[in-house]
Amino acid sequence: MANREEIYHGTYSYKTDIGRVRKSNEDQAIVLMNSQNEIFMAVCDGMGGASKGDVASKLAIDTLSAAFKKKKKYNSRYWDKSWFRHVSKTINHKIYGMGNRDRSSSEPKSNGMGTTMVAALITSGHLLIANIGDSRAYRLNHRKLESLTEDQTYVAYLVRSGKITPEAALTHPDRHVLMNALGIYPSLSISINDYEYHGETILLCSDGLYNNLQENEIANILSTDERSDQNVMTLIATANHAGGSDNIGIALWECIAHD
Repeated sequence: MANREEIYHGTYSYKTDIGRVRKSNEDQAIVLMNSQNEIFMAVCDGMGGASKGDVASKLAIDTLSAAFKKKKKYNSRYWDKSWFRHVSKTINHKIYGMGNRDRSSSEPKSNGMGTTMVAALITSGHLLIANIGDSRAYRLNHRKLESLTEDQTYVAYLVRSGKITPEAALTHPDRHVLMNALGIYPSLSISINDYEYHGETILLCSDGLYNNLQENEIANILSTDERSDQNVMTLIATANHAGGSDNIGIALWECIAHD
């Protein structure tokens, strides 16, 4: 818990883009502030294509947004983590229920329906990051990008277990296979990390950004003096110029000052 109330002043931007290859956009993003001086960010990357991945990601973002607008300020990391778990379980139940009902029909359209979720809550000197899937959270510190999440993918598991190298993971044929997502299983597994927050820039993004840009390229763009909305537009344009192999979802918070 922070020793005193921290008040943050900053700018933010969020945007999604279809990319240059996909036929539909299944990414969703949001940044919100409330009257209690909390900042909430989220990016969701729907999965399932014709199986309504866009429905899953929108349901997740809408539920997260509604929950944040009603959220009380707990001044406790324990209760904030509990809030994240409760909202995530609600989303998982909704998406899994939709898919389960559809699977029982004669022409199921929602088999495999789900979404990744990475979300950030900035409040009173601390930062909580909740992660399900392979969308990512980054912190920009002294012009260097620091990853705050671990991809919950099969290939990331192989790297962590030492079975393949990080270099081999970049071209592994199963690099897009998720081991966790919202709505896929009846029960939920979520990773929540807790950090001290001192006014750093926070970036959330789907794999459509980091699969097309190196982390140093992202850091260079975020380290300019441009406005946050311009930085987001530049990130998307640069990722598309590099191939645009997937939808791109971005949420960006840039702190100007805190007192």
